[in-house]
Amino acid sequence: MLDSSANRPLADRLFERITRCATGLALFGIGIACFVCGGLGLAPWDMLHQGISKHTDIELGTIIIIVGLSILVLWIPLRQRPGIGTIMNALEIGLVENIAQDLLPETRLLVIRVGYVFLGMILVAVGSGLYIGAELGTGPRDGLMVGLHQRFGISVRLARTLVEILAIAIGLLLGGQIGFGTFVFALGIGPLVHVTINWFKLPEKTSSDSAQS
Repeated sequence: MLDSSANRPLADRLFERITRCATGLALFGIGIACFVCGGLGLAPWDMLHQGISKHTDIELGTIIIIVGLSILVLWIPLRQRPGIGTIMNALEIGLVENIAQDLLPETRLLVIRVGYVFLGMILVAVGSGLYIGAELGTGPRDGLMVGLHQRFGISVRLARTLVEILAIAIGLLLGGQIGFGTFVFALGIGPLVHVTINWFKLPEKTSSDSAQS
């Protein structure tokens, strides 16, 4: 999801914003684990992560961290600057995903697996609304798309589409799982995050707050 970072001073409500961001990223990581345990298909980037994981025997969450940090290197020529939330995103989601995947019970019952998919969608959407609303910087993958837009004039929508198609293609080649969950994510995540961003948007800084700071 693209970050809606405003020109809010870093010190403004910083503890609350870090708490929101950390909570949101944790929910995001649990949501990914739900998709994995459902076994009915993953989001585009997680197909890539899963494919790499299969070929390296490295845990999925650890791959999420490695890929996120690697993408940050690409920010350098794109002249993007990471924020606190960017670094938190790169590290926390993968750590939480590893823990959650170990804790969530596996099942062959289709109804429960479908339930995992929809629970994962809700958790990812709520998590996205929280961490985007904290206004502490874009995630590594979204920053890549913003950087392509700013550096080369490609629309954010086109940049996102091209990057995610590439992630799907490589993920499929590496054995990442596409299926029902992939299409549920693709169709549902945008509208759901649009709602949760409005739910968790921080109030604008008031004139009295400005006078006190």
